[in-house]
Amino acid sequence: MALLNVEDYRQEARRLLPRFVFDYLDGGSEDEVAVKKNRAAFEQIRLTPRLLNDVSVRDQSVDWFGRRLPTPIVIAPTGLNGLYRKDGDILLARAAARLGIPFALSTASNNSIEQVANASNGDLWFQLYVMNRDFADQLVDRALAASFSHLVLTVDVPMGGKRERDERNNFIMPFHFRPKTIADVLCHPRWLWNVGRHGAPAMANLAAATITDPNTQAALLSRKMDASFDWDDLKRLRDRWPRRLLVKGLLHPADAERAVSLGIDAVVVSNHGGRQLDAAPAPIEVLPGFSAIKAPIVVDSGIRRGSDIVKAMSLGASAVMIGRAALFGLAAGGEKGVVDVVGLLQVEIDRTLALMGQRTFNSRS
Repeated sequence: MALLNVEDYRQEARRLLPRFVFDYLDGGSEDEVAVKKNRAAFEQIRLTPRLLNDVSVRDQSVDWFGRRLPTPIVIAPTGLNGLYRKDGDILLARAAARLGIPFALSTASNNSIEQVANASNGDLWFQLYVMNRDFADQLVDRALAASFSHLVLTVDVPMGGKRERDERNNFIMPFHFRPKTIADVLCHPRWLWNVGRHGAPAMANLAAATITDPNTQAALLSRKMDASFDWDDLKRLRDRWPRRLLVKGLLHPADAERAVSLGIDAVVVSNHGGRQLDAAPAPIEVLPGFSAIKAPIVVDSGIRRGSDIVKAMSLGASAVMIGRAALFGLAAGGEKGVVDVVGLLQVEIDRTLALMGQRTFNSRS
């Protein structure tokens, strides 16, 4: 069956992955209201065409700090990508390099900072979770040494959201397989051969930590965040990191304004894909409130169509991040699957621009 859109890739991922793996990828927190809201908010936005313009040639490239991106898409930081394909982080990074777009590596990756840097010649960003100040400093220094161009600090996880699908599946780290889970795995031989036979993928960046304090080690293994991290700590991080710094997870313009006043280069408006605060608004619905922020604004959460990206750009975004959409492609087809998903979105962007009567994101004539 031909895979014609992101939803088709989602269904293919559902077919190929064991239930507990797909639920980890697809699920959100609590009642998953925020997950549904992210999609509903995009679907409620209408685009009004302005016609009889010459749109025979279209260009969806955008400027990002003096660099021209072929499309306003960044592959978002996501954890445990080795669950979908062996060396999933490397495959994502290589796909992004082929596409000429940035890839953000998560602190919770299954390939290390150094492994990804050695395997990809693309534009690499590093996403930072602060679980421990000393360990965070180590990660920042390693990303700098590995020539990562951007640091993305995620701030919406003072503690983990309640992900009830994972709790029902006993999805905890380290993994504990129950008979039901084992039976599910055996029903997915392609996944078992590619991923399962290698054992549970390790948290590569955490494994490389030179932390000897047992309490700190326990906190890292449980991915317990440092809930005391505040604005003063953000300023300290800004002073430590000499390259582009983004803050991800903001939903209130006042927070974005304060971050920019501290020298932050760009802001990611995000509700973590609906995986944290289930009562949070959809990022796309609060995006217009960020119009006065004097820095590039990136938006994520709920993007499934090229028209979603056109909507985000029309409402003031400088770029978007895609998480689950790219992972559906990874699960379904590895590196090629990621390239194909982004390619589908690019075709949809191009078609939407043409039907809107626009040659670019910035013109209507």
